[in-house]
Amino acid sequence: MKKLVTLIASFILGASAIFAADPAEGLWKSVDDKSGKITAIWKIYEENETLFGTIAAVVDNPQDVIASACKKSYKGFPVQGNVNEMKTVGTPWIFNMKKESAGNWSKGNIIDPGSGKMYGCVIKYLASGEKNKGFTASEPTLAMAGTVGPIKVFQYWVKASEDDIAKVQAEFPATGAGN
Repeated sequence: MKKLVTLIASFILGASAIFAADPAEGLWKSVDDKSGKITAIWKIYEENETLFGTIAAVVDNPQDVIASACKKSYKGFPVQGNVNEMKTVGTPWIFNMKKESAGNWSKGNIIDPGSGKMYGCVIKYLASGEKNKGFTASEPTLAMAGTVGPIKVFQYWVKASEDDIAKVQAEFPATGAGN
């Protein structure tokens, strides 16, 4: 009986490790590297071994704002339709990221819905105390890099919650114009 219990416990622990979410997944506040101001709250998620990111709430704009600065289409964009007619909230602006290791993703893209510019993208999860390019994380952080060729420009995003989304949505509600 003891062996059976041990076997079942080992199976459960092993299965939970296999199905555990990548540490990059979850809700994150994007923080402007110059002003330190929160610009959006993102939902980062894995689907079919590929990482994506949608904006869950946008700061300083109504929640139904259209990404009109974007081009009509982008190579590899994961959603059908005219990108310049899509809402900023709910569209996968981070897409096609490939896993290098737990918390480390690359070879995908990020589109800035405010400017319409598309960049290569690198995501690195940093636990408290971990370093990246002279930055030391004081809390769980995503080191987000937009890349152009070999140049990487990092922003550091911090954990967010459903309450953070609700607060931003209440402060910058949808207007109904983007529907």
